[in-house]
Amino acid sequence: MSESATTGTRGMTAASAFSGMRNVAPVMFRAGCPDCRERFELSASALRLAIGASSRTTFYSFTCPECGAAVRKPAGERIVELLTGGGVRTLRLHSTV
Repeated sequence: MSESATTGTRGMTAASAFSGMRNVAPVMFRAGCPDCRERFELSASALRLAIGASSRTTFYSFTCPECGAAVRKPAGERIVELLTGGGVRTLRLHSTV
């Protein structure tokens, strides 16, 4: 890192670095349960994303808030992008081969 890259950041506190930030509304995701057919919204904390080596091993999961069923659905590239951008916790699966 060059001297010019750090100039101006010395003495900066966390409070001053984040002083211009506003509270942001939590991201909500629409989902549906294949068991009870109910539709609802879930926060990022209610979802989990697993990214595997292939599309067959990449999925997201949640517990249905209506019937309590464990739901697992495939996640293509666009779904992965939306979920990770919305703050969903991600688990990267490693292949054993």
